[in-house]
Amino acid sequence: MTNHDVLMRLRRDKRTQGDSNRKHGIVRFFRDLFVIFFVALLISFLIKTFLIRSFYIPSGSMENTLQVKDRIMVNELVPDLIPIARGDVVVFTDPGGWLSATEHGTVQPGNPVADGIRWFFSEVGLGAQETNDHLIKRVIGLPGDKVACCDATGHITVNDAPLSEPYLKASSGTTRSPEKYFTVTVPAVSLWVEGDNRDNSADSRLHTTTPSKGFVPITNVVGRAFVITWPVGHWSWLDNYPNTFRETGQDR
Repeated sequence: MTNHDVLMRLRRDKRTQGDSNRKHGIVRFFRDLFVIFFVALLISFLIKTFLIRSFYIPSGSMENTLQVKDRIMVNELVPDLIPIARGDVVVFTDPGGWLSATEHGTVQPGNPVADGIRWFFSEVGLGAQETNDHLIKRVIGLPGDKVACCDATGHITVNDAPLSEPYLKASSGTTRSPEKYFTVTVPAVSLWVEGDNRDNSADSRLHTTTPSKGFVPITNVVGRAFVITWPVGHWSWLDNYPNTFRETGQDR
C-alpha cells in the first residue's frame, strides 16, 4: 500500500468520524431539548396543580375591578394553607344552581393544531383554565358574620358596621329590587360573596333559594385571585381593602 493510499484512507476515516460525531451531536441536542421540555412541563404542571392557576373573566359582574376578557392568576394555597379574609376576590366552583344549563360551556370539535397549541399553553401556565363551572366574587361575610342590606345610607353592613366600598362600580341609579334587601348570618365553613358590579351580579343575594341558600362552602373555593396578568394595560395586584372591613370584627 502506497503512502497515497494510506493518506486517502485516513481522510475517509476522518470524514466518517466527523459525520458520526455530527449525527451524535444532533441526537444529543434533541434528547436534551426533550428533557428540558419534559421537566418544564412537569414543573409547570406541579405549580398549576398546587400553587397557582390562570383564569379568564367571561362576564362583567366584577367590573370595574375585573373587565371582560381579563386574565387573572389565582393562589391555590387559599384556603387550605392561607385563610380567607373579608374583601378577598375568590374563584369557586358552582355551589349548585348558580349557573344555569345554558351558561355552561360545551366541548366542541376543533382544529387539532389549534387545540394542541391551546393545550400546551394551558399546561405551562400561560393559558386560561377551563371555567365552565367556576365563578369569581368578592368575600363580604365570613362564618358567623351577620351581613345585611342596607343601612339608612344604603350601605351593606357586616356585624352592624357599614361598609364604604371603593371597589364598587357606580350604580346605574335604578331602584333597588326587593330581593336585594336581606339580613343573613353566615353559617360555619361558608362565605357570603358579592360582585363589585352590584347592579349586574348574580351573587349570594340572588341565590338564597338554591341548595346552598346563597352561601358558598369554603370547600368550593379554588383560590384567591391576586393579580391581573392580561391585557398588559390592565396589569395590577388585586386588593382586599382591609380598611373597608376594619370595623367588622376579627377575621375568623
